[in-house]
Amino acid sequence: MRLAIAASLALPPCILGSTLGCDSRPAAQAAVVPASNIPSEAARAAPPETKDPDPARFTTTGPLVAEQQADIAAERDGRVASIAVEIGDHVQRGQLLASLDSRAAQAVVESQTARLTSLRAQVREWESEEKMDGADLRRADQMRAEKILSEEGWEHVKYKLDEVIAEVARYRADVTSAEADLNAARLQLEQCRIVAPFAGVVGRQSLRPAQEVKKGDVLFWITAESPLRILFTVPESAMSAFPVGASLTLTTQSYPDVRQDAKVLRVSPAVDPASGSIQVIGALIHPSPLLKPGMSMQVALGRPGSTPQ
Repeated sequence: MRLAIAASLALPPCILGSTLGCDSRPAAQAAVVPASNIPSEAARAAPPETKDPDPARFTTTGPLVAEQQADIAAERDGRVASIAVEIGDHVQRGQLLASLDSRAAQAVVESQTARLTSLRAQVREWESEEKMDGADLRRADQMRAEKILSEEGWEHVKYKLDEVIAEVARYRADVTSAEADLNAARLQLEQCRIVAPFAGVVGRQSLRPAQEVKKGDVLFWITAESPLRILFTVPESAMSAFPVGASLTLTTQSYPDVRQDAKVLRVSPAVDPASGSIQVIGALIHPSPLLKPGMSMQVALGRPGSTPQ
């Protein structure tokens, strides 16, 4: 044991230090890092500098739309009897697009028409009766005044006229009700005809012969071909560059050589709080015949100084 202790005391300091985990440098020096390598708190907290995009260079995309376009839905339940148009056909306002089976509706119209005709005939008969009984009462009044007709006889004539007048009023009320029923039946019959609400082109068709449809089912999509509008949104930061009347340039990948002029027609008066953007509608100036409603267009501000006519 004495020999082991003596041997350990004889070890060089460096070997003993490495065994205990010591460093040849002072402890304070080992923990020092140059201050130039540590970012300041202000530097870490400051966000990187960004520049707002130039509103004049802002571009976006939007669809071409026509001012008149609508889904044409069935106004009643029924079975498709015929289809008069196909996709791409040009139609005029009121033109027949398709028809539903109208036999039941037609039968109701005929029945209501016959009922109304009968009621009107009965009204005419009772009106004729009223005229005759009215004449009888006038004679009875004269005979009563001359003491030729008794009070009881006069009351009988008067009661008969009152009864006829009541019948005339009742049948006239029945005629009014029958007219309303006939108008409702005619409306049901008219709803079997699906017609175009305005002049345009058939863009979509969703029915086939003998198909059962429900009220509200969309059967056609009709769109006018002009005037064309471009619909797009811009962020709040760029809205100042898109006032009403500002020039626009539209392009599309479908026709790379087409550069369509447009101008801002309307600007929404409110900013959408969810997206921070505002809706803009542009009007195409002398639109190219290649452009169709539904096409996606890239929108940019027109050339500086250009003024659309």
